[in-house]
Parts: sequence; C-alpha cells; structure tokens
Amino acid sequence: MKKLLALTLIGFCSATAFSQTDKELAEKAVNQAIIKSHIGFIASDELKGRDTPSEGLKIAAKYIESRFMEYGVEIAPGMDSYFQQVPMKKVSPPSVGKLVLGSSEYKLSDDFIMLEGDNTEITNAQFVFVNYGSESDLNEKDVKGKIVVALCGDGESENPQQWFGQSEQKRKMAAGLGAVALVELYNSPQLPWNFLVRYFSGDQVVLDEGKEEGQLTHLWMNRSSQDFDEKETNASLSISGANVIKFNSQNVVGYVQGSDNKLKEEVVVYSAHYDHVGIGKADASGDSIYNGSRDNAVGTVTVLSAAKSIAENPTKRSALFVLFTGEEKGLLGSKAFVDNTPIPLEKMVYCFNSDNGGYNDTSKATIIGLTRTTAEEMIVEACKTFGLEAIEDPAPEQGLFDRSDNVRFAAKGIPAPTFSMGFTAFDDEITKYYHQAGDNPNTVDYAYLEKFFRSYVYACRLIGNSKKAPFWVKGDKYYDQGKELYK
Repeated sequence: MKKLLALTLIGFCSATAFSQTDKELAEKAVNQAIIKSHIGFIASDELKGRDTPSEGLKIAAKYIESRFMEYGVEIAPGMDSYFQQVPMKKVSPPSVGKLVLGSSEYKLSDDFIMLEGDNTEITNAQFVFVNYGSESDLNEKDVKGKIVVALCGDGESENPQQWFGQSEQKRKMAAGLGAVALVELYNSPQLPWNFLVRYFSGDQVVLDEGKEEGQLTHLWMNRSSQDFDEKETNASLSISGANVIKFNSQNVVGYVQGSDNKLKEEVVVYSAHYDHVGIGKADASGDSIYNGSRDNAVGTVTVLSAAKSIAENPTKRSALFVLFTGEEKGLLGSKAFVDNTPIPLEKMVYCFNSDNGGYNDTSKATIIGLTRTTAEEMIVEACKTFGLEAIEDPAPEQGLFDRSDNVRFAAKGIPAPTFSMGFTAFDDEITKYYHQAGDNPNTVDYAYLEKFFRSYVYACRLIGNSKKAPFWVKGDKYYDQGKELYK
C-alpha cells in the first residue's frame, strides 16, 4: 500500500511538472515585485545613466551576470566568462584644420568636418574629382598619392544616413588605390550642416578595429561640385588636436542548451542593449541623470525574464541571451557580436530583440518587424493571451527597424524583429521621456509591464518550442540574405 501510494505521488508530481504550459511558465517567471527590483537597480541614480564607457555601465553588466548565475544560465560555448570584451575608443575631434583645394581655402567646422582619421599634414599634393566615387569612377582616374574629391551618396539615394554607409565603402576603395585623403562634398537639406558640425564636434565612441595606423583621412565638406575649379589641382591638408583613448566595454552573454536532441542545434537569440546616455543637461527640476528606465532597462528585463524562465524549463531549441553595450553610440556592441560571435551565425535561427523609446498605449505591444517574419502568429497569440494587442510599427518614417541592434542580425540574414512597449505614434508622451532626465523607475506602469514581460516570455517559449524555425516572409528586404546564410 505504501509503495502504491509512493508511486501515485511520483506520478502525480511528474504529471504536474509536465502539464505546466508555456503560458503558465511565462506567468511564473514574471511578477511586479521582480520587475520593480530589476528596473529599480538598473535605472537607479547610482548607475548614473549607464553611459559607454562608465562605472555605472560596468555595475549594470555585473548585475546581469549575477542574475544569470542565480538563474542557472550557462556561459556560452566558445567563451570563458559571461563577458564578451568589446574594444572601443573615444575619439576627441581635431581643434584646428585647414584644407586647400586649388586657390580656395577651407576651415574646420565652418567648411568641413572629419569623419575618420587622425592628426595629419599633407603638403604639395594634388586633388582629383571622381564624381560619386563608385568603383568605376575611382578606377577611371589615377588617385595614388592624391586627395580624392567626390560627391556624397551614389546619385540615387537622397538619405544622408545611407550616405554614411556608402562613404565607408568609398574610403576603403580609395585607400586601396593609394589615395592620401578622401573629401566628400555634402549638400542636403535633410540634415543641415550645423547639425553635422554639432554632432562631430563632440567626443565620438567607436569600435577599436586597430586601424589608426595609416588610416585614410576622410572629410565631409559643405560645398557643391561647382564651388571649386577642377583645373587647379594643387591641394594640401593640415589637421591637429585630435586625440584617441582606448578602452574595453562588455557584451553580457548567457546560454541554455535546448531540451530536444535535434532542435538543440538551432539557437534562438534573445537580445537587448543595457547602456543608456549617461549624464546630460539638467531638466527644470535640476535632474541631470538620464536613468533610461524605458530605454532600455525595460528591454534588459525582458531578456532577464526570458532567461529565468528558459533556464528553469529549457525550450527545445537552445537559447542565447545577449545584452549589448554601446547601442546608443551606434549599435557598437551588436556589431562586435555578429562579427565575432561565439556560435556560428548559421545556427542562430531567430533573434528576438527588445528595445524601447516609451509607450502611449497600455493595451498594446508594438513589434517592429512583426509582419516581416513567420513568427507573427506566435507573437500575436502570446500578447493576446495576456490582454495585449500586438501591432506593427506605426511610425515607419522613423526607420526604427534599422535603429536598434536587431538590424545587425537582419543584415546577416537572421530574422530579427524588435519587441517594444505599445505606442501608436511618436507623440509628446514618447518625447516626454525619450532620452530625458525624467525617465525614472517611478514613472513606469508596472501593471502594464507585467503583461508586457509575460507576453515576451510566452512568445519566446513558443518560438523556442515551435516545430519549424521562423523565417523571413518571402519578398522581405533580408529574405535572400537568409536563404544564403542557411543554405
């Protein structure tokens, strides 16, 4: 009789354990007390806004590491700790600069800014105009030992943000052909020149890719192609006062192996950035600490919530939890990660990122890229289960898909939407807190966040346990990259 009773109890306990649904496991992982403790610490005044670099950011990284340890999240294969070192450098711009093209002389800030390079002195050189600086344009001219002058962009796109990416390719090609500097002629009403001057007149934090030695000096000049005489080809360039300080920051990475013998070879990435913008201009109350509760302590806690749930009850697919540094400096941590990932990219079948600017509708969760992957139905169901409506990006003009860490994965071919708090427009309620000193832990709705986090965790579990890995919807911008990545 005792044996029978014991067997019955064992059977009951086993049945209870296995009968816990993904919904119940999501509920179990999240409650308001846990949420408040996480956000209250990560977005506290003591961490001083988690700028990159800062002591507050280091403390936040240690906090995430300690939570991984508490939950039983493992160190990722190929790593010897939870920290992936990300070499960076803080570049102070030059204070003095003069550029001579033909008989015309131009001054730093008034007429040109430096995008890349260091202190330099180029005398008795020549310049050569190469139209838009395409590969064919550059190969048509002899640019060796000369200052290359080109128009910004490619003649098709009118978006200055895209010109930056095109500029990088021009710089690489010009350097490979032996040019001594690259000057691009900037002329766009979309980004006024004074905005560029303000942006590039402050310190810049960038990845340290070990390229300072012999790096090609690259300038943008506030001129059209008609402002100088191409027949006068004498040129010189003098720049001084620039300074570089190198440092390391950290991505925080954890791993849980999947429970299915076959599907564990597939990895789902759950990501967010944990940095913010630090200390800035004081508001009317005198507060100068930009706490970043919404952006992106909330995103960090989505990933911690998923880590807690999946570590306790692994999904069929393996899980990689990644908290990025330097997102606010230009998606630096995520670029370093995808370029130096401990797990092959082709094993990463999905990236479910979480990033936030704010919210103005607590009945919704806004998923940037919701309709772009075949996980849409699972994400919609997860949100609906906890009383939220999942909606697609309502402000495509903001280019949000390309402004968070998810785009680093998407560009490699990995399906990667971003899970955000509910907003229906970039209105005053968003800008009231977005990158503002008032974005404190006591200004967020924790009852709403409980639904929000549970929805995310449930969606994570559905994706991690689905029979077939989600993929891009056919026709998407990144569909072909995905086909190439996964063969």
